[in-house]
Amino acid sequence: MQIGQRTFQLEVARTETELEKGLMERDAMASDHGMLFVFSDEKEISFWMKNTRFPLDILYLDHADKIVSIHQMKPYDLTPIPSDFPAQYAIELNLGAADGAAVHVGDIVPLPRSATGQ
Repeated sequence: MQIGQRTFQLEVARTETELEKGLMERDAMASDHGMLFVFSDEKEISFWMKNTRFPLDILYLDHADKIVSIHQMKPYDLTPIPSDFPAQYAIELNLGAADGAAVHVGDIVPLPRSATGQ
C-alpha cells in the first residue's frame, strides 16, 4: 500500500493475539515492509517495544485514515508510546521510513478496506 511517497507491504494484525504480539521476537524487517494494527473502534492507544529487537516508527491514524501522530520507538523500551489523539489504526515501519516516505501528521493514508475489515 502507498504511504506518502513510498509503497509498503504490510502484514495486518486484527486478532487479540496478533495485536499483542506485533513485531516481537523478530530480528529485522525488510525496508519496504511494516505492520498495520486494526482496532475495533477509535480510542487513545499506546504501544511499547517489549521483546522488539529493532527500532520502529509508529504512525497512529484515526477512523478517517488521517495520521494523528508519528513517534519513534527504541528496541526493548517498555515506555508506553501514546497516540496523543484517538486512533483506530497503527502502522509500524522501520525507523526512518516515515521520514523517507515524507509523511506528516495530518496526511491521509488511504487504508484498503479489505485490510481494515470495514
